[in-house]
Amino acid sequence: MATIKERITEKALELLDAVPEGLRRSELIRRIMELDGDFKRNTVDGTLWNLDERFPDRVYKPSRGLYRLTKYRDADTDQLKDESGPKQLKRYKEEDFYQPFADWLMNEVEECTKAIPLGGNRFRDKWGTPDVIGKRESKRSDIIQAPVEIVSAEIKPDVSQLVTAFGQACAYCLFSHKTYLVISNKAPDDEVARLDALCQVFGLGFVLFDSENPKDPGFTIRSRPRYQQPDLFYANWYMKLIETELFT
Repeated sequence: MATIKERITEKALELLDAVPEGLRRSELIRRIMELDGDFKRNTVDGTLWNLDERFPDRVYKPSRGLYRLTKYRDADTDQLKDESGPKQLKRYKEEDFYQPFADWLMNEVEECTKAIPLGGNRFRDKWGTPDVIGKRESKRSDIIQAPVEIVSAEIKPDVSQLVTAFGQACAYCLFSHKTYLVISNKAPDDEVARLDALCQVFGLGFVLFDSENPKDPGFTIRSRPRYQQPDLFYANWYMKLIETELFT
């Protein structure tokens, strides 16, 4: 007869088999306890903490706290196999999320006093154009008047373009005081964890959103952007191209 530890392990492997992108330890514990209420949380936790070490041929951790079966691991990249990735129920255009994020910057986090959708090739160079750009200005009633701040954002509903999106967001730091990377919450947990860490290193704001609901994307901040001084030559160069839309 199987021991309690063996039963917990068996259920953990079954749950991981059903979720190719993997499960975080807390979620795995929660689901196991839902399947069998006789298990004690401490017993489940004690069984799972080294699951990848006990079964290295079946389980690995692509990032801190995330368990995934090795059969879903890409042998070359150590990440999730493309065919195992989350499937989007319906694809919306990237542009569908530009105005909602511009509104969010102005009304929810009040990061901008004015923000506009941009995208396309408005800046006419290979360094790219922000999907949303905004400014923050002091109100006339403010006793202390602060300099104008430029805020840029790169938005990517497509989870296969995350590295490209990160690179583009970094490029916007050239002319922006604050920059956001905004990606779908359908992205694999390990990739979200990597981008979260990178955004903190480079001072980018990191936001997740529901890429299947442009009417209510539910933008959620993972990390706030760090104020950085842009190169004023490039800031003035690019702002001149959108002076009418953003500064009048």
